[in-house]
Amino acid sequence: MLTRETPVVIDGPVGQLEALYLDSAEPKGLALLCHPNPVQGGTMMNKVVSTLQRTARDAGLITLRFNYRGTGASEGSHDMGSGEVDDALAAANWLRAKHPELPMTLLGFSFGGFVAASLGGRLEAQGENLSRLFMVAPAVMRLRDEDTLPHNCPLTVIQPETDEVIDPQLVYNWSNELARPHELLKVAECGHFFHGKLPELKELVAPRLSN
Repeated sequence: MLTRETPVVIDGPVGQLEALYLDSAEPKGLALLCHPNPVQGGTMMNKVVSTLQRTARDAGLITLRFNYRGTGASEGSHDMGSGEVDDALAAANWLRAKHPELPMTLLGFSFGGFVAASLGGRLEAQGENLSRLFMVAPAVMRLRDEDTLPHNCPLTVIQPETDEVIDPQLVYNWSNELARPHELLKVAECGHFFHGKLPELKELVAPRLSN
């Protein structure tokens, strides 16, 4: 199994985006990963994103993670809104162009949960048939009326119960009000960055990627 990611450069809407790509000899699908808040130091190398990437890799998926505009070696400056979703769309289009036949899964952590959710709606509107969407400790307060979630793919929301960054009750309330089918998984005695709980996160995600 291939384990070493390859650095790639993607043409983004405001400049080149730094990314890491991992191919697979017998791929079962594609996984695009969206990282947390860049203003607070979030990058594609975040340990939660890295855990999600390895989980997707182990499930036989081709993976792509990338830095939003103004993060790492990615050009441009932070937008903290639709701009990062635009970047994610460019990454998704790059991945789709390389593998037009494989189903795509989106995984986002924290701010990246907002990005992945909004991206999913855009992709579905373009005719993309997504395989699954994971929102991990998602920044649901950033979702606006124009940020439409995808309707046709399974949605899994994973929320730490002692999250010190995203108020868990905000996520619970958002989940209760969300009309589309989804599952909400709560992780007990777990903070936002899954300190000591990364194996539990992998155990929650892995079987759902394999289904």
